[in-house]
Amino acid sequence: MKRILTAVVLIPLVLVAVFLAADWLLFALIGAVAILALSEYLHIVDAYTSARFRLPTVLITAAYFALIAAALFKQRSGDVDPILLLASAAVFFIAPFVYLAVALAQVPAEPASNDPTHKDSDMRPLLPAAAMTFFGIPYIAGSLACFGALRSTADGWFLVVFTCLAVWVGDSAAMYVGKAVGKHKFSPRVSPNKTWEGAIASVVGAVIVCAIYGHFAPQIEHAAASIRLLPPVQSLETSLPPTRLWAAALFAAVINIAAQLGDLFESLIKRGAGVKDSGTLLPGHGGVLDRIDALLFAAPVALVLFTFFGSALFGQ
Repeated sequence: MKRILTAVVLIPLVLVAVFLAADWLLFALIGAVAILALSEYLHIVDAYTSARFRLPTVLITAAYFALIAAALFKQRSGDVDPILLLASAAVFFIAPFVYLAVALAQVPAEPASNDPTHKDSDMRPLLPAAAMTFFGIPYIAGSLACFGALRSTADGWFLVVFTCLAVWVGDSAAMYVGKAVGKHKFSPRVSPNKTWEGAIASVVGAVIVCAIYGHFAPQIEHAAASIRLLPPVQSLETSLPPTRLWAAALFAAVINIAAQLGDLFESLIKRGAGVKDSGTLLPGHGGVLDRIDALLFAAPVALVLFTFFGSALFGQ
């Protein structure tokens, strides 16, 4: 019940942000979610190593999204500030040097052991900890930025909702079908509750719903415009065309499979750390990272699909 109530509250909030938030505000909101998810991720990393890189990770992520939001805010007046956009990209290249400095600062002044074969063992956790922590930035912040970039494209609202449907519907189908008829475990050690029956139902459910959503794209656009979620649409001729059935089905299947891999990947990280949930912020869902883990793989894949092959999606 808690899971359903949390979804009832969160899904409308996400949709309102997708439809109504300005690009700069959306990136600011995504940045806040990224920081929450990264905090949970770093808590999981703590189970792997004793070295700490929490503060620089939060600051780097905050700087990354703040610079993007500032560039997009300035763009509202017609000015595009390439320096701000370049600075946001530079954050990724600067981050390894920041972690190197923090790692050097954590090297003990004296070795923990006088044994020549073990005297430097106290430095052993530093590099793996730095690597795992840095990985969290592209894994979480970079992937969520793809979500914002997708919304910034032409008709981005449609593509973002398409992606969310492929993930959310698939997740629900997998859970209910897996519980009802699931017998063949997908990956027993990594995620004991996942079954092949649930995985197949996830793809099928995503394909069906996304195909229907794409077919009624013009009507959905008019409905959204009528309640002022979108600018007014003059006629069906000027609105989005229906999507091609085969393309909508194929895109939904690819995005859904990426989402399932994202879910499994987070399960692998948690299983290795001996952690059940990434947090307790969302009742019935665990933590923020637990809720967005599938989107972290789905968003980059969706951005690539729609950017390079989007012309195949719409047909007259």
